[in-house]
Amino acid sequence: MSVTAFIESLRAEVRGLPAYNAGLSGEFVRARYGVSHVAKLGSNENPRGASAAVLAHLAQSTTAGTLALYPDPSCSALRALITERLAVDQEQLLFGNGSEDLLAIAAHTFLAPGDEVITVIPSFGLHIIYPQSVGAKVFTVPMRADFEFDVDALIAAISPRTRMLIISNPSNPVGCAMDAAEMRRLLSAVSPETLVLWDEAYFEYASNEDGYPDSLAVLCESGLPWLLLRTFSKAYGLAALRVGYGVASAPELAGLMNRVRTPFNINQIAQQAATVAFGDQAHVAASVADARSGREWMSAALIGLGVNPARSRANFLFFDCGEDAAKLAGKMLEDGVIVKPWREPGYETCMRVSVGSTTDNALFIDSFERRRSK
Repeated sequence: MSVTAFIESLRAEVRGLPAYNAGLSGEFVRARYGVSHVAKLGSNENPRGASAAVLAHLAQSTTAGTLALYPDPSCSALRALITERLAVDQEQLLFGNGSEDLLAIAAHTFLAPGDEVITVIPSFGLHIIYPQSVGAKVFTVPMRADFEFDVDALIAAISPRTRMLIISNPSNPVGCAMDAAEMRRLLSAVSPETLVLWDEAYFEYASNEDGYPDSLAVLCESGLPWLLLRTFSKAYGLAALRVGYGVASAPELAGLMNRVRTPFNINQIAQQAATVAFGDQAHVAASVADARSGREWMSAALIGLGVNPARSRANFLFFDCGEDAAKLAGKMLEDGVIVKPWREPGYETCMRVSVGSTTDNALFIDSFERRRSK
Protein backbone atom coordinates (compact mmCIF):
# COMPACT_ATOMS: atom_id res chain seq x y z
CA MET A 1 0.00 0.00 0.00
CA SER A 2 1.36 3.43 -0.91
CA VAL A 3 1.64 6.22 1.63
CA THR A 4 -1.13 8.09 -0.21
CA ALA A 5 -3.45 5.08 -0.07
CA PHE A 6 -2.65 4.52 3.60
CA ILE A 7 -3.44 8.16 4.45
CA GLU A 8 -6.69 7.97 2.50
CA SER A 9 -7.71 5.00 4.67
CA LEU A 10 -7.37 7.01 7.89
CA ARG A 11 -10.17 8.78 9.75
CA ALA A 12 -11.63 11.60 7.68
CA GLU A 13 -11.68 13.81 10.80
CA VAL A 14 -7.88 13.70 10.99
CA ARG A 15 -7.27 14.02 7.26
CA GLY A 16 -9.43 17.12 7.14
CA LEU A 17 -7.88 18.95 10.08
CA PRO A 18 -6.44 22.39 9.36
CA ALA A 19 -2.85 23.02 10.41
CA TYR A 20 -2.51 25.21 13.49
CA ASN A 21 -0.64 28.46 12.80
CA ALA A 22 2.05 28.42 15.52
CA GLY A 23 3.83 31.49 14.13
CA LEU A 24 7.49 32.11 13.32
CA SER A 25 10.56 31.95 15.55
CA GLY A 26 12.95 34.83 15.98
CA GLU A 27 15.81 32.62 14.78
CA PHE A 28 14.02 31.91 11.50
CA VAL A 29 13.31 35.58 10.83
CA ARG A 30 16.90 36.60 11.60
CA ALA A 31 18.28 34.01 9.21
CA ARG A 32 15.71 34.53 6.47
CA TYR A 33 15.64 38.33 6.41
CA GLY A 34 19.12 39.19 7.66
CA VAL A 35 17.93 41.42 10.49
CA SER A 36 19.90 41.88 13.70
CA HIS A 37 16.93 42.54 15.96
CA VAL A 38 13.56 40.80 15.92
CA ALA A 39 10.42 42.15 17.56
CA LYS A 40 8.64 38.87 18.26
CA LEU A 41 5.08 40.08 18.69
CA GLY A 42 3.10 37.15 17.35
CA SER A 43 2.81 34.77 20.31
CA ASN A 44 1.82 36.93 23.31
CA GLU A 45 4.96 36.15 25.29
CA ASN A 46 6.11 38.09 28.34
CA PRO A 47 8.95 40.50 27.43
CA ARG A 48 10.14 40.47 31.07
CA GLY A 49 10.67 36.74 30.86
CA ALA A 50 10.76 34.48 33.89
CA SER A 51 11.36 35.94 37.33
CA ALA A 52 14.86 36.09 38.78
CA ALA A 53 13.67 33.84 41.61
CA VAL A 54 12.89 31.09 39.11
CA LEU A 55 16.30 31.32 37.46
CA ALA A 56 18.10 31.27 40.81
CA HIS A 57 16.14 28.25 42.02
CA LEU A 58 16.73 26.23 38.85
CA ALA A 59 20.45 27.03 38.87
CA GLN A 60 20.71 25.70 42.41
CA SER A 61 18.39 22.70 42.21
CA THR A 62 19.10 21.21 38.79
CA THR A 63 21.76 18.49 38.95
CA ALA A 64 22.74 15.39 36.97
CA GLY A 65 20.92 13.36 39.60
CA THR A 66 17.65 15.27 39.44
CA LEU A 67 17.61 15.09 35.63
CA ALA A 68 17.86 11.29 35.81
CA LEU A 69 14.61 10.96 37.79
CA TYR A 70 11.05 10.88 36.53
CA PRO A 71 8.99 13.91 37.62
CA ASP A 72 6.26 13.87 40.24
CA PRO A 73 3.17 12.71 38.29
CA SER A 74 0.87 14.59 40.67
CA CYS A 75 2.69 17.97 40.67
CA SER A 76 2.29 17.82 44.45
CA ALA A 77 4.12 21.02 45.45
CA LEU A 78 2.43 23.14 42.79
CA ARG A 79 -0.93 21.49 43.49
CA ALA A 80 -0.69 22.45 47.17
CA LEU A 81 0.00 26.12 46.41
CA ILE A 82 -2.81 26.47 43.88
CA THR A 83 -5.25 24.60 46.10
CA GLU A 84 -4.58 27.00 48.95
CA ARG A 85 -4.84 30.17 46.87
CA LEU A 86 -7.98 29.19 44.98
CA ALA A 87 -9.66 27.46 47.94
CA VAL A 88 -10.59 24.37 45.92
CA ASP A 89 -10.26 20.67 46.59
CA GLN A 90 -6.82 19.51 45.46
CA GLU A 91 -8.47 16.64 43.58
CA GLN A 92 -10.23 19.20 41.38
CA LEU A 93 -6.86 20.25 39.93
CA LEU A 94 -5.09 18.79 36.95
CA PHE A 95 -1.98 19.84 35.05
CA GLY A 96 -0.99 19.92 31.41
CA ASN A 97 1.96 20.54 29.16
CA GLY A 98 0.58 24.03 28.64
CA SER A 99 -3.16 24.64 28.92
CA GLU A 100 -3.48 23.56 25.27
CA ASP A 101 -2.55 20.05 26.44
CA LEU A 102 -5.57 20.17 28.73
CA LEU A 103 -7.74 21.27 25.80
CA ALA A 104 -6.70 18.14 23.93
CA ILE A 105 -7.23 15.93 26.97
CA ALA A 106 -10.70 17.43 27.53
CA ALA A 107 -11.66 16.77 23.91
CA HIS A 108 -10.55 13.14 24.14
CA THR A 109 -12.22 12.67 27.53
CA PHE A 110 -15.61 14.28 27.04
CA LEU A 111 -16.33 14.27 23.30
CA ALA A 112 -17.38 11.49 20.94
CA PRO A 113 -17.93 11.48 17.17
CA GLY A 114 -20.99 13.53 16.31
CA ASP A 115 -21.07 15.51 19.57
CA GLU A 116 -21.76 19.21 19.12
CA VAL A 117 -19.40 21.93 20.33
CA ILE A 118 -20.03 25.67 20.32
CA THR A 119 -17.28 28.28 20.35
CA VAL A 120 -16.61 31.81 19.15
CA ILE A 121 -14.89 33.20 16.06
CA PRO A 122 -12.40 34.67 15.60
CA SER A 123 -11.03 31.89 17.74
CA PHE A 124 -7.99 30.29 19.30
CA GLY A 125 -7.55 27.65 16.62
CA LEU A 126 -7.18 24.70 19.00
CA HIS A 127 -10.66 25.36 20.39
CA ILE A 128 -11.84 24.11 16.99
CA ILE A 129 -9.09 21.71 15.91
CA TYR A 130 -9.04 19.48 19.01
CA PRO A 131 -12.81 18.82 19.07
CA GLN A 132 -12.75 18.16 15.32
CA SER A 133 -9.89 15.67 15.81
CA VAL A 134 -12.20 13.36 17.78
CA GLY A 135 -15.07 13.71 15.32
CA ALA A 136 -17.10 16.39 17.08
CA LYS A 137 -19.10 18.92 15.08
CA VAL A 138 -18.00 22.47 15.88
CA PHE A 139 -20.44 25.35 15.46
CA THR A 140 -18.96 28.83 15.58
CA VAL A 141 -20.65 32.04 16.69
CA PRO A 142 -19.13 35.26 15.30
CA MET A 143 -18.33 38.19 17.56
CA ARG A 144 -20.31 41.36 17.10
CA ALA A 145 -19.10 43.94 14.59
CA ASP A 146 -17.50 45.89 17.45
CA PHE A 147 -15.48 42.80 18.44
CA GLU A 148 -17.39 42.08 21.63
CA PHE A 149 -19.00 38.77 22.61
CA ASP A 150 -22.45 38.28 21.11
CA VAL A 151 -24.01 36.67 24.17
CA ASP A 152 -27.49 36.61 22.61
CA ALA A 153 -26.19 34.71 19.57
CA LEU A 154 -24.32 32.26 21.80
CA ILE A 155 -27.47 31.59 23.80
CA ALA A 156 -29.44 31.08 20.58
CA ALA A 157 -26.86 28.56 19.36
CA ILE A 158 -26.98 26.40 22.50
CA SER A 159 -29.22 23.35 22.27
CA PRO A 160 -29.79 20.10 24.20
CA ARG A 161 -27.32 18.51 21.73
CA THR A 162 -24.48 20.80 22.82
CA ARG A 163 -21.90 18.67 24.62
CA MET A 164 -19.26 21.36 25.14
CA LEU A 165 -19.20 25.16 25.17
CA ILE A 166 -15.70 26.64 24.78
CA ILE A 167 -15.07 30.30 25.66
CA SER A 168 -11.80 32.14 26.15
CA ASN A 169 -12.18 35.06 28.54
CA PRO A 170 -10.41 37.37 27.89
CA SER A 171 -10.88 36.38 24.29
CA ASN A 172 -7.95 35.11 22.28
CA PRO A 173 -7.41 36.62 19.73
CA VAL A 174 -9.58 39.69 20.37
CA GLY A 175 -8.90 40.57 24.00
CA CYS A 176 -12.43 41.55 25.03
CA ALA A 177 -14.06 39.96 28.07
CA MET A 178 -17.50 39.16 29.41
CA ASP A 179 -18.49 40.69 32.71
CA ALA A 180 -20.16 38.70 35.50
CA ALA A 181 -23.69 39.53 34.35
CA GLU A 182 -23.01 38.40 30.79
CA MET A 183 -21.32 35.28 32.05
CA ARG A 184 -24.23 34.38 34.32
CA ARG A 185 -26.74 35.04 31.53
CA LEU A 186 -24.85 32.74 29.18
CA LEU A 187 -24.43 29.95 31.74
CA SER A 188 -28.11 30.10 32.66
CA ALA A 189 -28.91 28.92 29.13
CA VAL A 190 -26.58 25.90 29.30
CA SER A 191 -27.86 22.38 29.90
CA PRO A 192 -26.45 20.28 32.77
CA GLU A 193 -25.40 17.82 30.05
CA THR A 194 -23.04 20.42 28.52
CA LEU A 195 -19.47 20.87 29.76
CA VAL A 196 -18.44 24.53 29.98
CA LEU A 197 -14.74 24.91 29.13
CA TRP A 198 -13.69 28.38 30.30
CA ASP A 199 -10.22 29.25 29.03
CA GLU A 200 -8.53 31.97 31.12
CA ALA A 201 -5.02 31.90 29.65
CA TYR A 202 -4.87 35.69 30.05
CA PHE A 203 -6.51 35.82 33.48
CA GLU A 204 -3.68 37.66 35.24
CA TYR A 205 -3.82 40.58 32.81
CA ALA A 206 -7.53 41.13 33.38
CA SER A 207 -8.25 39.97 36.93
CA ASN A 208 -7.77 43.35 38.62
CA GLU A 209 -9.52 45.43 35.97
CA ASP A 210 -12.92 46.93 36.71
CA GLY A 211 -15.78 44.72 35.63
CA TYR A 212 -13.77 41.53 35.13
CA PRO A 213 -15.63 38.61 36.73
CA ASP A 214 -14.49 36.19 39.38
CA SER A 215 -14.92 33.40 36.85
CA LEU A 216 -14.23 30.62 39.32
CA ALA A 217 -16.97 31.85 41.67
CA VAL A 218 -19.48 32.28 38.82
CA LEU A 219 -18.75 28.79 37.52
CA CYS A 220 -19.09 27.32 41.01
CA GLU A 221 -22.51 28.86 41.51
CA SER A 222 -23.77 27.71 38.08
CA GLY A 223 -24.32 24.09 39.09
CA LEU A 224 -23.00 22.98 35.69
CA PRO A 225 -20.11 20.68 34.83
CA TRP A 226 -17.17 22.93 33.96
CA LEU A 227 -13.45 23.11 33.44
CA LEU A 228 -11.47 26.31 34.05
CA LEU A 229 -8.05 26.58 32.37
CA ARG A 230 -5.12 28.86 33.20
CA THR A 231 -1.45 28.90 32.22
CA PHE A 232 2.06 29.84 33.31
CA SER A 233 3.05 30.72 29.73
CA LYS A 234 1.91 34.33 29.70
CA ALA A 235 2.11 36.56 32.79
CA TYR A 236 4.47 34.15 34.56
CA GLY A 237 6.89 34.13 31.62
CA LEU A 238 7.34 30.34 31.40
CA ALA A 239 6.15 29.63 27.86
CA ALA A 240 9.23 27.54 27.05
CA LEU A 241 8.51 25.12 29.91
CA ARG A 242 4.83 24.46 29.07
CA VAL A 243 2.83 24.41 32.29
CA GLY A 244 -0.92 24.86 32.43
CA TYR A 245 -3.47 23.91 35.04
CA GLY A 246 -7.16 23.24 35.16
CA VAL A 247 -9.83 23.33 37.84
CA ALA A 248 -12.72 20.93 37.28
CA SER A 249 -16.16 21.34 38.82
CA ALA A 250 -15.83 17.93 40.47
CA PRO A 251 -12.91 15.63 41.33
CA GLU A 252 -14.59 12.92 39.27
CA LEU A 253 -14.19 14.97 36.08
CA ALA A 254 -10.52 15.63 36.83
CA GLY A 255 -10.10 11.93 37.55
CA LEU A 256 -11.42 11.01 34.11
CA MET A 257 -9.03 13.45 32.44
CA ASN A 258 -6.13 12.06 34.46
CA ARG A 259 -6.85 8.64 32.97
CA VAL A 260 -6.43 10.10 29.48
CA ARG A 261 -3.35 12.28 30.00
CA THR A 262 0.17 10.91 29.86
CA PRO A 263 1.36 10.28 33.45
CA PHE A 264 4.51 12.44 33.36
CA ASN A 265 3.28 15.32 31.22
CA ILE A 266 4.93 18.07 33.34
CA ASN A 267 8.70 17.68 33.59
CA GLN A 268 10.42 18.30 36.91
CA ILE A 269 12.18 21.52 35.88
CA ALA A 270 8.83 22.92 34.72
CA GLN A 271 7.16 21.93 37.99
CA GLN A 272 9.86 23.61 40.07
CA ALA A 273 9.81 26.76 37.92
CA ALA A 274 6.03 27.06 38.11
CA THR A 275 6.04 26.53 41.88
CA VAL A 276 8.56 29.33 42.42
CA ALA A 277 6.86 31.59 39.85
CA PHE A 278 3.47 31.15 41.53
CA GLY A 279 4.99 32.54 44.70
CA ASP A 280 6.54 35.57 42.98
CA GLN A 281 3.44 37.67 42.51
CA ALA A 282 5.51 40.86 42.45
CA HIS A 283 6.98 39.72 39.14
CA VAL A 284 3.51 38.95 37.79
CA ALA A 285 2.23 42.38 38.88
CA ALA A 286 5.16 44.12 37.17
CA SER A 287 4.56 42.11 33.99
CA VAL A 288 0.87 43.04 34.00
CA ALA A 289 1.68 46.72 34.59
CA ASP A 290 4.10 46.66 31.64
CA ALA A 291 1.48 45.07 29.42
CA ARG A 292 -1.21 47.58 30.34
CA SER A 293 0.98 50.64 29.77
CA GLY A 294 2.33 49.22 26.51
CA ARG A 295 -1.16 48.28 25.36
CA GLU A 296 -2.42 51.81 25.99
CA TRP A 297 0.53 53.33 24.11
CA MET A 298 0.15 51.00 21.12
CA SER A 299 -3.61 51.49 21.02
CA ALA A 300 -3.23 55.28 20.97
CA ALA A 301 -0.57 55.03 18.25
CA LEU A 302 -2.81 52.84 16.09
CA ILE A 303 -5.77 55.16 16.58
CA GLY A 304 -3.50 57.99 15.45
CA LEU A 305 -2.95 56.03 12.23
CA GLY A 306 -6.69 55.65 11.70
CA VAL A 307 -6.92 52.08 13.02
CA ASN A 308 -9.30 51.20 15.85
CA PRO A 309 -8.18 48.14 17.85
CA ALA A 310 -10.71 46.06 19.75
CA ARG A 311 -11.09 46.62 23.48
CA SER A 312 -8.47 44.42 25.12
CA ARG A 313 -7.93 43.19 28.66
CA ALA A 314 -4.97 41.04 27.65
CA ASN A 315 -1.38 41.54 26.51
CA PHE A 316 -2.21 42.02 22.85
CA LEU A 317 -4.32 44.05 20.43
CA PHE A 318 -6.57 42.85 17.61
CA PHE A 319 -7.62 45.11 14.76
CA ASP A 320 -8.77 45.29 11.17
CA CYS A 321 -5.89 46.71 9.15
CA GLY A 322 -8.05 47.29 6.07
CA GLU A 323 -6.01 45.08 3.73
CA ASP A 324 -4.73 41.52 3.35
CA ALA A 325 -3.19 41.01 6.78
CA ALA A 326 -0.99 38.10 5.69
CA LYS A 327 0.62 40.13 2.92
CA LEU A 328 1.17 43.09 5.23
CA ALA A 329 2.65 40.84 7.93
CA GLY A 330 4.98 39.37 5.32
CA LYS A 331 6.30 42.83 4.45
CA MET A 332 6.82 43.63 8.14
CA LEU A 333 9.06 40.58 8.51
CA GLU A 334 11.59 42.45 6.38
CA ASP A 335 11.84 44.91 9.29
CA GLY A 336 12.23 42.08 11.79
CA VAL A 337 8.66 42.46 13.10
CA ILE A 338 6.62 39.31 13.73
CA VAL A 339 2.86 39.71 14.16
CA LYS A 340 0.01 37.24 13.67
CA PRO A 341 -2.24 37.82 10.66
CA TRP A 342 -5.61 36.16 11.09
CA ARG A 343 -6.62 33.53 8.54
CA GLU A 344 -10.15 32.52 9.54
CA PRO A 345 -12.68 33.23 6.79
CA GLY A 346 -14.14 36.70 7.23
CA TYR A 347 -11.18 37.96 9.26
CA GLU A 348 -8.38 37.92 6.68
CA THR A 349 -7.86 41.68 7.06
CA CYS A 350 -7.36 41.35 10.81
CA MET A 351 -4.12 41.19 12.73
CA ARG A 352 -3.11 40.45 16.32
CA VAL A 353 -0.02 42.06 17.82
CA SER A 354 1.46 41.25 21.22
CA VAL A 355 2.51 43.96 23.64
CA GLY A 356 6.29 43.70 23.88
CA SER A 357 9.08 45.85 25.19
CA THR A 358 9.01 49.60 24.67
CA THR A 359 11.57 49.23 21.86
CA ASP A 360 9.67 46.45 20.10
CA ASN A 361 6.33 48.24 20.40
CA ALA A 362 7.81 51.31 18.71
CA LEU A 363 9.40 49.14 16.01
CA PHE A 364 6.00 47.59 15.30
CA ILE A 365 4.29 50.96 14.92
CA ASP A 366 7.06 52.25 12.64
CA SER A 367 6.97 49.15 10.45
CA PHE A 368 3.17 49.04 10.32
CA GLU A 369 2.99 52.68 9.26
CA ARG A 370 5.63 52.31 6.53
CA ARG A 371 4.53 48.95 5.13
CA ARG A 372 0.74 49.35 5.04
CA SER A 373 -1.00 50.33 1.82
CA LYS A 374 -1.61 54.04 1.66
